[in-house]
Amino acid sequence: MIKYTIVRPWQSEMLVEKSRFICHLQKAATEEEAQEQIKILKKKYWDAAHNCSAYIIGKEGVAQRSNDDGEPSGTAGLPMLEVLRKKGIYNAVAVVTRYFGGVKLGAGGLVRAYTNSVVQTLPGAGLAQVVRMGRYSFLWELEAVGKVLNLLYRQQVFRVGQVDYGPRAKINLVLEAADKVKAENWLTQKLSQRIELQEEEFYDEERLVDR
Repeated sequence: MIKYTIVRPWQSEMLVEKSRFICHLQKAATEEEAQEQIKILKKKYWDAAHNCSAYIIGKEGVAQRSNDDGEPSGTAGLPMLEVLRKKGIYNAVAVVTRYFGGVKLGAGGLVRAYTNSVVQTLPGAGLAQVVRMGRYSFLWELEAVGKVLNLLYRQQVFRVGQVDYGPRAKINLVLEAADKVKAENWLTQKLSQRIELQEEEFYDEERLVDR
């Protein structure tokens, strides 16, 4: 399953049978950060009937928690958590604040309300796929580096980075870490010489998706 993070914090509000539901969706890189954001919102909406929450931390979901905050068990926090799970979202915390409107919704009505509250907030928060990127390099003879660069700039397998000039030219490339072997094979074929890319560093890149 493809996993996503949210792009920005977002808030939405809806009314269900006179009850006011306010959903906040925010980024959280750690469980401590998620809990701190929940604490802040509970303090902000101290006069609400309930401040229910759910979060997933880590791409593999190493920390998943939900809290009904006084609503009947399984009618609030867990449905919110299920939205995050089914959408493949991680490193995010959702808090839905409810101001009771005087009309009881029943278990089914509560599940739908808390579920829909998170669902309607997601488009505003936006989704991004996190891709593991790598910076790599290989050496080439100075007298032939211009010809090689002309070839590299015309392909779509990787991005060409800085070129460092010394006794030999060090050509830096940027590509998805998963495409390292593909890039090495392409270079070996086009340059007629076995190329082994040297790892320089890795980083995560967020790519916006339209869902």
